[in-house]
Amino acid sequence: MGAQVDGTQTQDELYRTATQEYGPALTRLACAYEADPDLRRDLLQDMHLALWRSMGKFNGRCSLRTWIYRVAHNVATSHVIREVRSKGIVSTFLTLEEAESQTGGEDVEMSADRNQALGRLFALIQRLDPLDRQVIMAYLEDLDAQSISEITGLSTENVWSKIHRIKNLLIRRFPRGGHHAL
Repeated sequence: MGAQVDGTQTQDELYRTATQEYGPALTRLACAYEADPDLRRDLLQDMHLALWRSMGKFNGRCSLRTWIYRVAHNVATSHVIREVRSKGIVSTFLTLEEAESQTGGEDVEMSADRNQALGRLFALIQRLDPLDRQVIMAYLEDLDAQSISEITGLSTENVWSKIHRIKNLLIRRFPRGGHHAL
């Protein structure tokens, strides 16, 4: 059993609580950051290891939820940077301006398969700069701008601006209506 963290829960207990409540969110984050299934499993494992290790340092100055996302996003961002460097890729990320200017390949309205649309959504999110990816994934996990600000180090106003721009990009790429809506 781990060391006492807050006087009531041990590191192991806090980790179990965190993974029971936020395990599916960690899986979604791994999917958004890594397209390759084998590397995604490695990333998810790295997230869990870092989360367990970090629980000994959790002091309650932020919510457990914010702490979990901060740790997971830091691991995922480091993973992406490491993968880009190891493959010698100059830049695979899109700025918001580049993503907005690209034409969509497949029209989601023509596809009845929601999984294809979700796959395209994750593919687009995976191509965003790590910070933009971090902001939108946290937003999609229902974190508020203040929590995202704490995780990313951006001002709350900057977080709202990024969310607005990314949402507009996604709305243009994934129109609503009928059974094709996400």
